[in-house]
Amino acid sequence: MRDILYFADNFAHWRGGAHFAARLVAWQDGTLTGAFVYPSPLATMPPVIAPDVLSVVMESSRELERKALAAGPGFAAWAMGERVERSLWQVAEGYTPDVLAHLGNWHDALVLERGDGAWTSPAALGQLVLMSRLPTFLVAADAVLPERLGCVCLAWNGAAEGLRAIHAALPLLTQAERVVLLQGPLRASYAEGGWRPAFDIGAYFRRHDLSVERHALEGSDDEAGAALLAACQAQGADLLVMGAYGHTRLREWVFGGATRHVLHHATLPVLMRH
Repeated sequence: MRDILYFADNFAHWRGGAHFAARLVAWQDGTLTGAFVYPSPLATMPPVIAPDVLSVVMESSRELERKALAAGPGFAAWAMGERVERSLWQVAEGYTPDVLAHLGNWHDALVLERGDGAWTSPAALGQLVLMSRLPTFLVAADAVLPERLGCVCLAWNGAAEGLRAIHAALPLLTQAERVVLLQGPLRASYAEGGWRPAFDIGAYFRRHDLSVERHALEGSDDEAGAALLAACQAQGADLLVMGAYGHTRLREWVFGGATRHVLHHATLPVLMRH
């Protein structure tokens, strides 16, 4: 997890998400990429528009681009102050999920900040988690990653999404003082038209020399999100690691689900992966 991508919804100041991303990079002597994305003016204009209005819209877009590009040296200087020696500042025009998915092709993880912007609401964050195809940290605007991780909680029910999230978090788990597996009812696994090797999470942890505490989570699927957050609070967790959208996204969004609940209610940093 050395190449960290931070999605900046503005370039006027750097808030908790940027600080969180910088701390991740500094821990592992990696590279921090800050990315600002602005929508294409052509995508937001009506089919018929007066030429003078079109000219104003296009010039406004170009001015935003110039200002965003000019923020690059300031970002690099700020990153150096955060003990990040290697940083990049990227400015792109387009649809934000598509741009982040493109940048994700050469990054290890994405950091997103909760807020009230166009791409920081719970629904929008869920879309970015799905479309970026990256392990994604969701943090508050005032997030602070401690100098050392005290406790990391892992949500586990046997689903592939949860396993991918835990595997992505492995570099952090080896640095944590405590790792706690919050185990809910395991899903029934089956193979369609073939046989698949069973996965033993205990053996996986032993192979990586991880000492992991286990705590059972009780309750239905509808209560899973609330139970996860309550358990994290009881354990004093600095980070929750979980799979995202274990059911189809439509089912989770219509009927509720752990992902939706955590997106709306988590106050601690969360690492999600679909």
